[in-house]
Amino acid sequence: MSKVPESLQGGSTEVTKVGGRVLRARRQGSTNVEWLLTVLEHRGFRYSPRFLGLSDDDRQVLEFIEGQAGAYPLPEELRHDEALISAARALRLLHEVTSELATEVLDGWMLEAVEPYEVICHGDFAPYNCVFDGSRLVGIIDFDTAHPGPRIRDIAYAIYRFAPLTAPENAAGFGSLAEQARRARLFCDEYGEVNRSEIIEAVCRRLLDLVRYMRAQAAQGDTAFQSHLDDGHDTLYLRDIHYLRTNAAALTRALM
Repeated sequence: MSKVPESLQGGSTEVTKVGGRVLRARRQGSTNVEWLLTVLEHRGFRYSPRFLGLSDDDRQVLEFIEGQAGAYPLPEELRHDEALISAARALRLLHEVTSELATEVLDGWMLEAVEPYEVICHGDFAPYNCVFDGSRLVGIIDFDTAHPGPRIRDIAYAIYRFAPLTAPENAAGFGSLAEQARRARLFCDEYGEVNRSEIIEAVCRRLLDLVRYMRAQAAQGDTAFQSHLDDGHDTLYLRDIHYLRTNAAALTRALM
């Protein structure tokens, strides 16, 4: 097993792999995330990395989950229904495991807790934060944005990313409107009980929250989020919102 440090993609967080371990820079909310990962391990949740402690330079030490993380444009095996189905089932299991934890820690997360406190949301459940063996999800990573909130908040963003519910000009998307609707319905079918009439508007609210958060962080000097704005990510999300609201009636009918 190689002990040579290897840089990994980690969103806006510095991530290094050394052997079978991952070292991540700590940031706002890390103490809560470390608590969450420890509880998930103790409760037998098999998809999250184990928290192994802190390094000498105060970085998180996490278990490395073998497999392929989703990167855009998604390869064919991650566009397969099996990837979406296994993701929906894993998200449901995460929510089931955290439903009793939702009110235990309300402060100190990177993202503010959102009422009603039903579960601990992952906060960024998307192919790029999942690990796959072929088309089957085997791991969920990057819990930095985890926070207590309503389960539909997580479900909506997951459907946005996995269906995906994106405008035609979004390079991360694929499939016709009908195919997007079919995959969104399949996600709901596999997740289980969810208020489908609220999904499309919940996606739009979640994307608006994301745009506001990105702009606020950039205004406070966060260079990573400023880079996202410079690349037009906020404009892309706003176009997706317009696309979803334009097609909301058709999508909602297909979901029911």
